[in-house]
Amino acid sequence: MAPRIIILEALSDNYIYLIINDHDAIAVDPAEADPVLTTIAEQDLRLSGILITHHHSDHLGGAAELHRKTGAGIYGPHDSRIPMLTSPLRDGELLECASLSISAMHLPGHTRTHLGFHLPDANWLFTGDTLFCAGCGRLFEGTAEQMWHSLQRITRLPDGTSIFCGHEYTEENLRFALSLEPESKDVAERLAQVKDQRRKGLPSVPSTLALEKRTNPFLRVNALAAKMGMAGASEAEVFAEIRRRKDRF
Repeated sequence: MAPRIIILEALSDNYIYLIINDHDAIAVDPAEADPVLTTIAEQDLRLSGILITHHHSDHLGGAAELHRKTGAGIYGPHDSRIPMLTSPLRDGELLECASLSISAMHLPGHTRTHLGFHLPDANWLFTGDTLFCAGCGRLFEGTAEQMWHSLQRITRLPDGTSIFCGHEYTEENLRFALSLEPESKDVAERLAQVKDQRRKGLPSVPSTLALEKRTNPFLRVNALAAKMGMAGASEAEVFAEIRRRKDRF
């Protein structure tokens, strides 16, 4: 049986992901423990691992309790602000868990130690707060250059890669994207689709990398530079200006 993903809602707009392989589960960014504990009990699953992308409490708030109640190992970036880690991971390190291979990707920008988790066999990438659907994370600790480099790393993955991000920000992100490219049919169509999904109570995740390249302004700096009056500026400079505009949007 192929692995699958269960999407759990948490807090006001967070997503927790359960990667299911047979009867084993891996929790990604468990903001709360209860949704995970309830789901694994209902579906008779064993929690085999917990993945943490970064140290913010809305991504690890339930991790310690899950470890205490299930014994599952906690994997994430080397960071003293994540004291409950049982196995820190470095960039490029391969984790074998629940009979799945998971590669850690260092993606600084939102935080300096942020990791993404790539499952190449399934073509899945868990981006935390680095790449959002139609957006990217705020620069809380890193620089615009670091975040741009992180996003470029992601764009080198296959276009069919499914993107699982940490928050439901997609509708607002697409409104901003449309303010930069009001003529874009791709952005307008995606915004209409997301509005319909949200009205039905459905998540807008996952996206695909191909869709992000068409509609995410943070991946479209070359297409936007001239429209923003920044022809001749570096890609990182254009990205930084898009981020500043989004912060004020």
